[in-house]
Amino acid sequence: MTVTDEPVRTGQRAERPPPLLLAMLVVGLLTVLAAGVGIGVGATHGGQAAVDEPQYLLSALSLWEDHDLDISDELADRRFLAFHDADLPVQTAVRPDGSQLSPHDPLLPVLLAVPMGLGGWVAAKLTLAALAGVLAALLLWVAVRRFAVPPRLAVPGVALATCTAPLAVYGQQVYPELPGALAALAAVAALTAPRPTPRTLTVLALAIVALPWLSVKYAPVAAALYLVAAIGLWRAHRRRAAAVLTAGLAAGGIVYLAAHKAIYGGITAYASGDHFKGSGEFGVVGFHPNYPGRSIRLLGLLVDRDFGIAAWQPAWFLVIPAFVALLVAHPRHWPALAVPLLSGWATATWVALTMQGYWWPGRQLVVVLPLAVLVILVWLARVRRAVVVLAAALAVAGVGYYAALVVTGYVSDTTWVLAPDDLALHWPAVLLLPDDRDLTAADMVRYAAWVVVTVVTVVTALLALRTAGRSGRAPAASRTSR
Repeated sequence: MTVTDEPVRTGQRAERPPPLLLAMLVVGLLTVLAAGVGIGVGATHGGQAAVDEPQYLLSALSLWEDHDLDISDELADRRFLAFHDADLPVQTAVRPDGSQLSPHDPLLPVLLAVPMGLGGWVAAKLTLAALAGVLAALLLWVAVRRFAVPPRLAVPGVALATCTAPLAVYGQQVYPELPGALAALAAVAALTAPRPTPRTLTVLALAIVALPWLSVKYAPVAAALYLVAAIGLWRAHRRRAAAVLTAGLAAGGIVYLAAHKAIYGGITAYASGDHFKGSGEFGVVGFHPNYPGRSIRLLGLLVDRDFGIAAWQPAWFLVIPAFVALLVAHPRHWPALAVPLLSGWATATWVALTMQGYWWPGRQLVVVLPLAVLVILVWLARVRRAVVVLAAALAVAGVGYYAALVVTGYVSDTTWVLAPDDLALHWPAVLLLPDDRDLTAADMVRYAAWVVVTVVTVVTALLALRTAGRSGRAPAASRTSR
């Protein structure tokens, strides 16, 4: 049966698939629940918010109460004790006028100012959980409407992806990752519209502009989205639209730079940070970056024991064969997924200072993980049923891992910051995964083994595509059963 929006007659009975809007609502609510239950687990010992989270919360509180980003009074009054029972690490530099600005871009505090002012840190985290639900609903819509993924595959696929790590974790952690992912997905939704309209171009421009205001580290993803849009408009002979989009984003860039110079004293928010007084704001990428050494992250972002996302949700490994298939098969709108996904992965690999920070693994990738979900779903819609079953088994295992994390957090002193270290040694997978923190000979062997597994996976995916092409076998998404 071909899944459509109309009832399909079979004999005397009409079979109607679940309405997409209802499915979006269900998936969204499941995601809100999966993220929301994580709020009860501590961020670290003695704190429901830790590391950078207090900085965002205090900035949001300052916006609500004082209508500015100066958190010097909030720090002096120790307002952080509501969610963190110890002194905060110093992040802010004291300016000549005595003010202190958190060295983080301001859009997340702007989004959280009202809930933080009305309901405190719990309301702020619930707001992020609600945004996670919106992300899940939009992801399902984009998968079905823009990339023709069958609902019977898209609904469980999106639910399994968003109800597990790291998307569910960052659905309640006070970082810009989840809003950034939502902005990137909204840009893709606009970018892949059947035809560009003033409305879709406006959504695209706003989403691109929002990314660096959430965090300057998202600028490469924003640039990638712009390039795909501009080239697509130019090739479609929509050159006036391309020029308007370019001019609008250029104006947005000038406003960003001027506002940051006026507010933070530099072209990025890092200029206000205590850590960068000696090195300058660009020290955030490292004082002496070892780019060849960082290249190990290309695979480590998936399989490393500490910061690899497939260590906690094995189904993320499927992005490798799925991405290869995307590059070879060139399904509709493939550049809208491939280019920003590559940009985000490259940023996490070579630009990010460290993968060993005090946050949940996958933080640097979250902004493009919804695009990775789309890449995987588009691929699964074209492969044999056995591969889909294997993917489902891996994804369900990842949901089980996440459930175990939440339960362990409630019944023990495990926290989101410490869980990867506390739990990794107790998981059988630890024997198979390398540890980048201290690369022993055994870890190098593990990395080499995963390189072999990756190569075999890629070759197998290519052979499967070639076999399907020779046999003329229809993709799973277009088959009709009788």
